[in-house]
Amino acid sequence: MDTPPEARDLDLCLCHSCGLACDMTDEPQACPRCDAALHRRKPNAITRTWAYMLAALVFYIPANLLPVMNTQMLGEGADSTIISGVIEFWQSGAWDIALIIFIASIAVPGIKFVVLTLLLVTAQRRSTWAQVQRAKLYRLVEVIGYWSMLDVLVVALVAALVKFQALSDIEPRPGILFFGLVVLFTMLSAMSFDPRLIWDTQPSEEVMDEVASH
Repeated sequence: MDTPPEARDLDLCLCHSCGLACDMTDEPQACPRCDAALHRRKPNAITRTWAYMLAALVFYIPANLLPVMNTQMLGEGADSTIISGVIEFWQSGAWDIALIIFIASIAVPGIKFVVLTLLLVTAQRRSTWAQVQRAKLYRLVEVIGYWSMLDVLVVALVAALVKFQALSDIEPRPGILFFGLVVLFTMLSAMSFDPRLIWDTQPSEEVMDEVASH
């Protein structure tokens, strides 16, 4: 059975912004429809993904250790971290809000770190292991990335509810800034990874040349 030609065999490149199949015969620098920069592959995909993910991991530590908000009730104030906030909501009976914050603030970033590390390591090793499942994992990371700011919205909702109560106030703390950076860098990390690397199972030309020389 004949194998259908690939896009590179036809000198075609898919625009990452609008999806137009662009003719790369003359190596155009921009998409003729939306003027976005054209790349046959995402440039430095593995390096950029590692850099963004490690930056997010660094910010993930203070995001969970530092307080994210300060609540004052009847003149008495208390700082709350993400974990302590989850515990307080759970103990007060608001288990749904506690569950949302726990999943969005702790579970989702942790899952993204594990999945992206797995994708990066296997892509660098050009592994053929579970390629379909790894592609699905990447799509999962993309989907959950849309809900990364969910707990920030919950904190904003809680702040609004507290403001309605008499003799009470709420203020943000540095932890919320670090968590926002975690969300930003994990999203950039997922966007920088090129899922086509999952299917690149043959050694690169540079590696083949090096093997041949020995």
